[in-house]
Amino acid sequence: MLLLVAMVWGSSYLAAKTATGAAPVLVVLFLRYLLSAVLSLPLVLATARRRRAPWTRREIRIGSVLGLTQTAVLVLEMYGVAHTSAANAGLLISLTLVITPLLDRSGGRGRVPPRFFLAAGVCVMAVGLLTSVHGLHAPGVGDVLMLAAAVVRAVHVALVGRLTVGRSLRPLQLTSLQTVVGAVLCLVPATAGGLPAAARITAGTWLQLVYLSLLCSVFAFLAQTWAIQRTSASRASLLLGTEPVWAAAIGVGIGGEHLTVLAALGAVLMVAGTYWGQAIEQAHRAMQGAKENGTRPATTLSRA
Repeated sequence: MLLLVAMVWGSSYLAAKTATGAAPVLVVLFLRYLLSAVLSLPLVLATARRRRAPWTRREIRIGSVLGLTQTAVLVLEMYGVAHTSAANAGLLISLTLVITPLLDRSGGRGRVPPRFFLAAGVCVMAVGLLTSVHGLHAPGVGDVLMLAAAVVRAVHVALVGRLTVGRSLRPLQLTSLQTVVGAVLCLVPATAGGLPAAARITAGTWLQLVYLSLLCSVFAFLAQTWAIQRTSASRASLLLGTEPVWAAAIGVGIGGEHLTVLAALGAVLMVAGTYWGQAIEQAHRAMQGAKENGTRPATTLSRA
């Protein structure tokens, strides 16, 4: 299930790039949020029959805050993928894996070990190679936007941890609130940017929007939550970490994109660097947890 989620998320960059080629970016984003809200709200209301209220005050407050940061991430991602290749977008956004531990101090993690910065350095080298489509040069607009999206997504992930750890919050309720906040935030700029163009969107583009909303948003999040409860955190992160691999494979294999030799080397370094950094962070977290509990860290996590 987690591997399927990674494949779906990896394919979202090509779907988003194709959709933004047929309609303005903010129109596509508004429709994606609107469809996600339409799909998730009935689920919330159906579960509310057995509860006192569809959302608690805490869920509304936290979901609204996370909706703001999530919208910022998707705006940067959508504009970024519109100006770079889907393969590059999926690989560059994986920088989130090495940026997040630098921001996240929840769970008593503290500072990451020095060797973590070596992995981050490998990822920085990979960025330079990935943006060298026509030789070494400064990153393009789309690449810069995807790098910014990786930073903001890391902030969003760290914020999720800080606001939700140790609190009784329901994932479906938080997801639905974030989709509503995103739709509201994108409505006015989408209208100014050409919302009437939605009437001219082809059936193929609507299918891509439904795919982004149903599979890449609602299904992927719920499937991720369900699957993580049935496996280890290290295995989950390993499988979800294949997202950039699928993004590159789908962009090249289905989207007809091309990677130069330098860009291909950058793709390998990016995947290796993010996996290395992720493994270092997991081992460090396991060691910190063992110190707090007065136990010896698990062998599998230590090797990771």
